[in-house]
Amino acid sequence: MITQPLVLQQQPDWQQALRQMITDPTTLLQMLDLSEKDIAWQWDKQFPLRVSESFVRRMRKADPNDPLLRQVLSTPEESHSSNKYSTDPLQEARFNPVPGLLHKYPSRVLITLTSSCAIHCRYCFRRHFPYKKNNPGRQWDAIFSYLENQPDVFEVILSGGDPLMASDKTLSAFLQELAKIRHIELLRFHTRLPVVIPERITSTLLATLDNRFHTTIVYHINHARELIPQIAEGVAKIRKQGIQVLNQSVLLRDINDNVECLKNLSLALFKSGIMPYYLHMLDKVAGSEHFEISLAKAQHLQQALRESLPGYLVPKFVKELPNAFCKIPLETLTVSQFES
Repeated sequence: MITQPLVLQQQPDWQQALRQMITDPTTLLQMLDLSEKDIAWQWDKQFPLRVSESFVRRMRKADPNDPLLRQVLSTPEESHSSNKYSTDPLQEARFNPVPGLLHKYPSRVLITLTSSCAIHCRYCFRRHFPYKKNNPGRQWDAIFSYLENQPDVFEVILSGGDPLMASDKTLSAFLQELAKIRHIELLRFHTRLPVVIPERITSTLLATLDNRFHTTIVYHINHARELIPQIAEGVAKIRKQGIQVLNQSVLLRDINDNVECLKNLSLALFKSGIMPYYLHMLDKVAGSEHFEISLAKAQHLQQALRESLPGYLVPKFVKELPNAFCKIPLETLTVSQFES
């Protein structure tokens, strides 16, 4: 009797990359030819180090002030937050009618499709988010039931965590069910995964995104050196599907808070097929105070960018406020709102 050899299904490259994430600060520093004498760091059990090998390879070796390194390495500065910083700076708990769904803006909702990311950014405003209570897994009935009864909602934003941490099979199943709600017309992904692990843009994912929705993908890139050719290749494939690709950044002290850096970022994004969209002022999440800059400096940077770039390459400088129904443009902010 002749038996067929057992064929093992190979994991997609992006999932293999996830299995090889850097989670030990000592290992990270060794990869960068740094030691504890060069840079102070601390363990954070609640929000530990998590970064891909690909992202680490974009960091400068032997540079403790590398802007990509500063985004991911926990330092003692995180312990120095004032009482203006909180675990829920946007008061999202108030806008959480069913597990896994946030409904703050009248016409759109945000769904935390997953609770995990491929990178732990030290300024993340959801670093303290109660994901255990808001990770629906594949139990979506309550979410779809809620949406059925919200006819004014026409856009669904998939976030998390990172929605592209979900498998293509899970995404496909979710979108098939979502497509049954006819008043949902717009679909938006907010993701950092294709930046951290460019292999995430698979042919299966692209087929999954070929659905009835008008789809936008918003990347999260803060510095031009995060961009590598593989990212542009993935963006080109996405745009061939008729999907818009935008970018949002966070304005961060000693990472991207100078005109030349922001100018280079906008130009690099555009050359990679990504349109600058938002530049967010820092959300006051506990542990991130050392990244804050002043309103006066933010206003100076905005004006300098307007003078340095064509208008379509200048991102919208905005701040999100807990009680507002839209993001607030920088030029309309008062000092008290900026510092709240």
